[in-house]
Amino acid sequence: MFSKEIYIKRREQLRKDIKTGLILIQGNTEASFNYPSNTYSFRQDSTFLYFFGLKQPDLFGALDCESGDDWIFGEDASMDDIIWMGDLPKIKQLAASVGVKKSDGFSKLQSMINDAIAKGRRIHILPPYRAENQMQLAKLLGIKNSGLKNYVSIDLIKACVKQRSIKSGEEIAEIEKAMETAYLMHTTAMKMSKQGVFEYEIAGKIEGIALEHGGPVSFPVILTINGQTLHNHYHGNKLKKGRLMLTDAGCETDMHYCSDITRTVPVGGKFDNRQKDIYEIVLDANLTATKNIKAGITYKEVHLKSCKVIASGLKDLGLMRGDIDEAVAAGAHALFMPHGLGHMMGLDVHDMENYGENYVGYDNEVQRSTQFGLASLRLGRKLQTGFVLTNEPGIYFIPALIDKWREEKTAKNYINFEKLESYKDFGGIRIEDDILVEKTGARVLGKPIPKTVAELEEIMS
Repeated sequence: MFSKEIYIKRREQLRKDIKTGLILIQGNTEASFNYPSNTYSFRQDSTFLYFFGLKQPDLFGALDCESGDDWIFGEDASMDDIIWMGDLPKIKQLAASVGVKKSDGFSKLQSMINDAIAKGRRIHILPPYRAENQMQLAKLLGIKNSGLKNYVSIDLIKACVKQRSIKSGEEIAEIEKAMETAYLMHTTAMKMSKQGVFEYEIAGKIEGIALEHGGPVSFPVILTINGQTLHNHYHGNKLKKGRLMLTDAGCETDMHYCSDITRTVPVGGKFDNRQKDIYEIVLDANLTATKNIKAGITYKEVHLKSCKVIASGLKDLGLMRGDIDEAVAAGAHALFMPHGLGHMMGLDVHDMENYGENYVGYDNEVQRSTQFGLASLRLGRKLQTGFVLTNEPGIYFIPALIDKWREEKTAKNYINFEKLESYKDFGGIRIEDDILVEKTGARVLGKPIPKTVAELEEIMS
């Protein structure tokens, strides 16, 4: 945990922003894997971690805006718990460790909520994303699950986004720790990318590295020779020379701050000319984005600059044609890059997206597009100093999408479908870094992970 003063300050700011009412922040409970006592690895809710810092399951936090009181609710361990889990701190001790002076059992929480409802006080909750949390909240509020949406507080969502978007020095240091492990994960994957190796051998090795360094992976490992499938979690293919291997993977620290890195490498260690041509375009798009990231620019602008680099490079190869500005405005490049340039990152690998993507990535100034490709941009709003985000352009040759666009004559003035036929066996390339937004520019976090053609071929040799 951070010092208790950090959590106290965060809660004080939250009360100041919300002003009135009772704020409820729900911790997570254990979730069963295949029978009740065999559970998934426990992961605490990130909002609860941010404001209370406690990783134990079955806790509930409350902030009273009028009285200024904070509460931690939970039940002390029974003897059965102690037998199976060992000695556990009392709820009062847990609360005190993060500067919370009041604690009690769940019966007191129910009484507090009943009293607030009787007095007509506003109760603020965030959108629950687990079924068991929905049921617990509905029971506490005395309503059906379907009525929870009436209690979800947009004010609370916006106040949490406001605080959590700006990363403190302590948070950045944690993300840098996650980057150290990501370096080992990705350089290990590069060295293992050889003819005859199965994807699952590499995926298992790098997940083991994450666990070895104190945290799980920050999301299920994407490692595949079929990089044209954006979130490909299948690991059963045998690597063959002539194919590319895309690895999108990161880890969490012990305090659950994340890393999220993608590298694409040639199986066997040498790019052929066709692979090198496409790779250099993606790398140029990645570097162009980094050069343009700074406080005050919208990420939508950075995304579009990166897309123009991709479209221009593909035009040089004869795969696109026509005016580049017009092609990007029409969304023609999205045949090759149907996703956005990046997303916020922090305690969640897609930071705060449980609140709703549009609250995190957009605002009254920048609205989300409905255009194919651009609609998938998770972060579009104006950047501020202290944001941590991903920069992950890519080029993908998706046979089904190519066939659909060709049949429907989509963007026919900008796409050379005849030449594109010979690229259907290519796969996909993505290059992703984690970026700290600074006042006059951007800093790529962590020890540099090889990404130029020369660097990759050297480390794989």
